[in-house]
Amino acid sequence: MTTKIHPIAAPWGRFHLYSFLIDAPELAIVDTGVTESAAGVPRALEALGRRIEDVRWILLTHGHIDHVGGAFALWEATGRRAQVVIGERDAPFVRSRRAHVDEFLELRGEYFPEPEAEERKTADTEASISGEMEPTLLVRGGETLDLGGVSVSVHATPGHTPGAVAYVVDGQDDVFVGDSVQYYGAASGFPGYEDVVGYRKSLEYLRDVVKPRHLYLGHPYRRADGTPFPIELDEADASEAIQGSLDNEARIRAAVERYPAAGLVATDSPYSPFEAVATELGYTGDPTLEPAPFFTTMHAYRTTFPPQT
Repeated sequence: MTTKIHPIAAPWGRFHLYSFLIDAPELAIVDTGVTESAAGVPRALEALGRRIEDVRWILLTHGHIDHVGGAFALWEATGRRAQVVIGERDAPFVRSRRAHVDEFLELRGEYFPEPEAEERKTADTEASISGEMEPTLLVRGGETLDLGGVSVSVHATPGHTPGAVAYVVDGQDDVFVGDSVQYYGAASGFPGYEDVVGYRKSLEYLRDVVKPRHLYLGHPYRRADGTPFPIELDEADASEAIQGSLDNEARIRAAVERYPAAGLVATDSPYSPFEAVATELGYTGDPTLEPAPFFTTMHAYRTTFPPQT
């Protein structure tokens, strides 16, 4: 018997995140949106003939605000009966709002010279994260979760974040990757990843080992021509999205390598100090809109492959 998967739209400002219901005997929600969007999950479940009180698993693909912000609120709504699962290295983002601010400062804070940038990020976490809590289960990849007779395997997919994981409904190869497959990015038009090497290896692992039959994305990620993928990708679209993400990573890396010194020259450009790379890539999006994937990704290349003068 096939386990049904239901997407649940979780709008938040200019972003559109998707949570998913795995309609197993023990109901599971994959990712939660933020405080505001999580409020719609119980209503979406009711429309499907399900109740939030019957959810027994909250599976988090990674620790970014738009994926974990509603976790505490949903956990409370289940009567604190659901197990909250996240990759071990991303667990601080569930435990602490401050962890999100520290991540911002470490990865892209230096590219936001405004003195109020930290204050804005702090206010964002207060508004978007429904509460701090200790996750009930930390995973590293290799675990199998039993959703009342439906088996879900956990696969480490670091790169977008250090603790990113994918969840696979075994036997039907439904794969939930959160933001680990980005192609040309979502609303910002640029892919975001903290670990260049890990991102590429995880994509290769998804392509060569996991081989999704159905791939579920956290956002409407886009092709090179700007058209968005559907949230549920069939096998052909999944293959295109994964390979396209690999090809775009190679394209970005090549641009970074062509402008190693020029890529770190401070200018008046909003892309400073990576103006030369943005020009080479033809990137014209707003690099300052959080989560600012352009700066996150450029910082990853900068620290992995320090420029040579």
